[in-house]
Amino acid sequence: MIRNCLAAALLGSAAILAGCNAAPEADTPAATETAASSIAVTEPWSRETAEGQNAGGAFMTIANTGTDADRLTGSSTPVAGRVEIHTMMMEGDVMRMRQLADGLEVPAGGTVTLKPGSFHVMLMDLKQPLKAGEKVPLTLTFAGAGALETELEVRPADEMPAMDHSAHGGDKPHG
Repeated sequence: MIRNCLAAALLGSAAILAGCNAAPEADTPAATETAASSIAVTEPWSRETAEGQNAGGAFMTIANTGTDADRLTGSSTPVAGRVEIHTMMMEGDVMRMRQLADGLEVPAGGTVTLKPGSFHVMLMDLKQPLKAGEKVPLTLTFAGAGALETELEVRPADEMPAMDHSAHGGDKPHG
Protein backbone atom coordinates (compact mmCIF):
# COMPACT_ATOMS: atom_id res chain seq x y z
CA MET A 1 0.00 0.00 0.00
CA ILE A 2 2.75 2.46 0.98
CA ARG A 3 4.73 1.46 -2.11
CA ASN A 4 1.67 2.19 -4.35
CA CYS A 5 1.13 5.59 -2.68
CA LEU A 6 4.83 6.46 -3.08
CA ALA A 7 4.76 5.44 -6.76
CA ALA A 8 1.61 7.52 -7.36
CA ALA A 9 3.21 10.53 -5.62
CA LEU A 10 6.36 10.22 -7.74
CA LEU A 11 4.35 9.92 -10.96
CA GLY A 12 2.25 12.95 -9.97
CA SER A 13 5.41 14.98 -9.23
CA ALA A 14 6.90 14.00 -12.58
CA ALA A 15 3.73 15.12 -14.39
CA ILE A 16 3.77 18.47 -12.58
CA LEU A 17 7.45 19.02 -13.44
CA ALA A 18 6.83 18.06 -17.07
CA GLY A 19 4.03 20.63 -17.19
CA CYS A 20 6.36 23.29 -15.80
CA ASN A 21 8.95 22.52 -18.45
CA ALA A 22 6.30 22.88 -21.17
CA ALA A 23 5.92 26.65 -20.61
CA PRO A 24 6.30 28.55 -23.91
CA GLU A 25 9.71 29.91 -24.74
CA ALA A 26 10.37 32.84 -27.09
CA ASP A 27 10.65 30.67 -30.19
CA THR A 28 7.71 28.33 -29.58
CA PRO A 29 4.47 28.52 -31.58
CA ALA A 30 2.54 29.83 -28.54
CA ALA A 31 4.95 32.76 -28.16
CA THR A 32 4.81 33.47 -31.90
CA GLU A 33 1.00 33.45 -31.82
CA THR A 34 1.11 36.03 -29.01
CA ALA A 35 3.46 38.27 -31.00
CA ALA A 36 1.40 37.85 -34.17
CA SER A 37 -1.79 38.66 -32.27
CA SER A 38 -0.35 42.08 -31.38
CA ILE A 39 -0.20 43.00 -35.10
CA ALA A 40 -3.44 43.78 -36.94
CA VAL A 41 -3.78 44.68 -40.62
CA THR A 42 -6.86 46.60 -41.74
CA GLU A 43 -8.11 47.66 -45.16
CA PRO A 44 -5.45 45.93 -47.30
CA TRP A 45 -5.90 46.93 -50.95
CA SER A 46 -4.22 47.41 -54.27
CA ARG A 47 -5.12 49.26 -57.44
CA GLU A 48 -5.92 47.36 -60.64
CA THR A 49 -3.10 47.39 -63.18
CA ALA A 50 -3.11 47.73 -66.94
CA GLU A 51 -2.11 44.93 -69.30
CA GLY A 52 1.71 44.92 -69.48
CA GLN A 53 2.18 46.94 -66.29
CA ASN A 54 4.76 45.07 -64.26
CA ALA A 55 4.46 46.82 -60.88
CA GLY A 56 1.76 47.75 -58.42
CA GLY A 57 1.43 48.85 -54.83
CA ALA A 58 -0.18 47.36 -51.75
CA PHE A 59 -1.63 49.62 -49.10
CA MET A 60 -3.06 49.07 -45.62
CA THR A 61 -2.97 50.16 -42.00
CA ILE A 62 -0.82 48.13 -39.61
CA ALA A 63 -1.53 48.42 -35.88
CA ASN A 64 0.71 47.12 -33.12
CA THR A 65 -1.11 46.63 -29.82
CA GLY A 66 1.98 45.08 -28.22
CA THR A 67 4.34 46.65 -25.73
CA ASP A 68 7.36 46.28 -28.05
CA ALA A 69 7.96 47.85 -31.44
CA ASP A 70 7.95 45.44 -34.36
CA ARG A 71 9.27 45.78 -37.89
CA LEU A 72 7.75 44.82 -41.25
CA THR A 73 10.79 43.20 -42.86
CA GLY A 74 9.39 41.52 -45.95
CA SER A 75 6.42 40.33 -47.92
CA SER A 76 5.48 37.86 -50.63
CA THR A 77 2.60 37.07 -52.95
CA PRO A 78 2.13 34.49 -55.70
CA VAL A 79 1.21 37.24 -58.20
CA ALA A 80 4.60 38.99 -58.11
CA GLY A 81 8.16 37.86 -58.74
CA ARG A 82 9.42 40.01 -55.89
CA VAL A 83 8.01 42.27 -53.23
CA GLU A 84 9.73 45.17 -51.45
CA ILE A 85 8.82 47.65 -48.73
CA HIS A 86 9.16 51.21 -50.02
CA THR A 87 8.89 54.83 -49.06
CA MET A 88 8.50 57.87 -51.28
CA MET A 89 10.42 61.08 -50.77
CA MET A 90 10.95 64.34 -52.57
CA GLU A 91 14.39 64.98 -54.06
CA GLY A 92 14.18 68.52 -55.32
CA ASP A 93 11.10 68.60 -57.55
CA VAL A 94 11.10 64.84 -58.15
CA MET A 95 9.33 62.24 -56.03
CA ARG A 96 11.42 59.07 -55.78
CA MET A 97 10.67 55.63 -54.38
CA ARG A 98 13.27 53.91 -52.25
CA GLN A 99 13.34 50.43 -50.79
CA LEU A 100 13.54 50.36 -47.00
CA ALA A 101 16.44 47.93 -46.58
CA ASP A 102 15.77 47.53 -42.85
CA GLY A 103 12.00 47.35 -43.26
CA LEU A 104 9.39 49.57 -41.66
CA GLU A 105 9.04 50.03 -37.91
CA VAL A 106 5.59 49.66 -36.37
CA PRO A 107 5.84 51.34 -32.95
CA ALA A 108 4.51 49.71 -29.79
CA GLY A 109 0.92 50.79 -29.28
CA GLY A 110 0.98 52.61 -32.63
CA THR A 111 -0.10 52.36 -36.24
CA VAL A 112 1.55 52.87 -39.61
CA THR A 113 -0.52 53.66 -42.69
CA LEU A 114 0.76 52.46 -46.05
CA LYS A 115 -0.79 54.65 -48.75
CA PRO A 116 -0.09 56.06 -52.21
CA GLY A 117 2.66 58.68 -52.09
CA SER A 118 4.03 57.34 -48.80
CA PHE A 119 5.04 53.98 -47.34
CA HIS A 120 3.81 51.03 -49.41
CA VAL A 121 4.51 47.43 -50.33
CA MET A 122 5.78 47.31 -53.92
CA LEU A 123 4.62 44.33 -56.00
CA MET A 124 7.23 43.93 -58.75
CA ASP A 125 7.51 41.65 -61.77
CA LEU A 126 3.76 41.03 -61.78
CA LYS A 127 2.88 37.68 -63.31
CA GLN A 128 -0.51 38.94 -64.50
CA PRO A 129 -2.49 42.18 -64.30
CA LEU A 130 -4.34 42.87 -61.05
CA LYS A 131 -8.06 43.01 -61.90
CA ALA A 132 -10.66 45.04 -59.98
CA GLY A 133 -12.74 42.84 -57.70
CA GLU A 134 -10.04 40.19 -57.25
CA LYS A 135 -8.57 39.19 -53.91
CA VAL A 136 -4.79 38.79 -53.88
CA PRO A 137 -3.08 36.80 -51.10
CA LEU A 138 -0.23 38.64 -49.39
CA THR A 139 2.09 37.39 -46.66
CA LEU A 140 3.65 40.09 -44.49
CA THR A 141 6.74 39.16 -42.49
CA PHE A 142 7.48 40.90 -39.19
CA ALA A 143 10.68 40.67 -37.15
CA GLY A 144 8.77 39.81 -33.98
CA ALA A 145 5.34 38.63 -35.06
CA GLY A 146 6.56 36.44 -37.92
CA ALA A 147 4.40 35.76 -40.97
CA LEU A 148 0.92 37.24 -41.18
CA GLU A 149 -1.47 36.29 -44.00
CA THR A 150 -3.82 38.87 -45.48
CA GLU A 151 -5.70 39.50 -48.74
CA LEU A 152 -5.56 42.61 -50.89
CA GLU A 153 -8.83 43.87 -52.34
CA VAL A 154 -8.06 45.02 -55.89
CA ARG A 155 -9.87 48.31 -56.50
CA PRO A 156 -10.68 49.97 -59.84
CA ALA A 157 -8.04 52.45 -61.00
CA ASP A 158 -10.64 55.10 -61.82
CA GLU A 159 -11.67 55.35 -58.16
CA MET A 160 -8.43 56.98 -57.06
CA PRO A 161 -5.54 59.06 -58.35
CA ALA A 162 -2.71 57.17 -60.01
CA MET A 163 0.53 56.50 -58.19
CA ASP A 164 3.46 57.39 -60.39
CA HIS A 165 5.85 54.42 -60.52
CA SER A 166 8.24 56.14 -62.92
CA ALA A 167 10.38 57.18 -59.96
CA HIS A 168 10.81 53.61 -58.72
CA GLY A 169 14.34 52.38 -58.31
CA GLY A 170 15.87 55.79 -57.79
CA ASP A 171 17.48 57.18 -60.90
CA LYS A 172 16.01 54.92 -63.54
CA PRO A 173 12.41 54.67 -64.70
CA HIS A 174 10.55 51.51 -63.74
CA GLY A 175 8.59 49.95 -66.49
